Amino acid sequence: MKKLIAGALLMGASTLALAQPGCGVGAMIWKGQSGIAPHVLAATTNGTFGNQTFGMTTGTLGCQTNESVQSMAMYMDSNIDKVARDMSRGSGENLDTLAVLLGVEEADRDAFRGILQDNFATIFPSSDTTSDQAVNAIVALLEKHESLNKYVTA
Repeated sequence: MKKLIAGALLMGASTLALAQPGCGVGAMIWKGQSGIAPHVLAATTNGTFGNQTFGMTTGTLGCQTNESVQSMAMYMDSNIDKVARDMSRGSGENLDTLAVLLGVEEADRDAFRGILQDNFATIFPSSDTTSDQAVNAIVALLEKHESLNKYVTA
């Protein structure tokens, strides 16, 4: 039983190590430090305090986002379950609302919906995913996309 618990903890820690802590109090406390331990501590602190959305909406706590991302973060706070449902299907009113809030042009909307649907498991890795985590994952995905990164750059 101890081996099973240790394995689960190791697996969870390795997953956190791969995830980007983004901005927030945790990222600020462990800023400039490298390695798995500070990275996991930063992500854990951010998750515990749930402060990334606040930072994104106010432009504080090391969060450098544009107003569109701030609007999306505020919308996600209140509508995360509806957005997740629409995102898993690749269509819906709440997914369209995200596109509008980010200023995604009509010509890019199919790509936007597609990338979010294709990466649903990355954006919502568990049923406990917070809006902060989902927003950070969406921004990270869009930043890597050649034609969609313009909507999330600061």
